[in-house]
Parts: sequence; C-alpha cells; structure tokens
Amino acid sequence: MKNVVMIVFAVLFVQFAHAQEKKAKYETVVIQTSAECGDCEERITNMLNYTKGVKFSELDIESKKLTVKFQPAKISLETIKQKLVELGYDADEMKANPEAQQKLPSCCQPGGMKH
Repeated sequence: MKNVVMIVFAVLFVQFAHAQEKKAKYETVVIQTSAECGDCEERITNMLNYTKGVKFSELDIESKKLTVKFQPAKISLETIKQKLVELGYDADEMKANPEAQQKLPSCCQPGGMKH
C-alpha cells in the first residue's frame, strides 16, 4: 500500500511540474530597431521590461538589435513590435510612427547621433 501511495504522489508531482513548465514557456526573439543611443536603450527597455508577458529585453546599441524574451501566451510578437512603433522606433519591417518619432530627443531620431 505504501508503494502505491508513493507512485500516485510521484505521478501527481510529475504532472504538476510539466503543467508549470508548459505554463511558463518563453520565446526569445531579436528585433532590428532604429535606436541610436543610450537614451533609446533606456526608453525601450524600460517600456518593455514593465510590459506584462515580457521577461526581459536588452538592446545592443551598436547593432541596433533588441533581444526580447517573452511569454507568447500573454503577449504576441506583433504587439511587442507595435509598442516599439508607437514609441517612435522601427521594429523589423514595421516603420516607426512618424509623430512619435518627432517627439523623441534629436539624438534618438534617425541619424541623430551623426549630427
């Protein structure tokens, strides 16, 4: 009887662990942005890191590539890209909202660091 109880607990534990693992599935993507400087990095990562479903985001200024780890069950890649566009930055094939882009500091606008 003791062995049967142990087996039942083991099966339940494995099922629970598998359900938790499935629930917390993350996906990592790299998005090409139009970010120019450290201000851009701070603006983008602060916005995304406080977005539900995003585990973390990190921007490499030199390559303008944004790495985002997120839960597809809570937020879509399309929504993440749309948030970047609304903030004033390109996100892969999606172009920045021109009005939002104009509101960015001059150093954050396209070519801003070259002036």
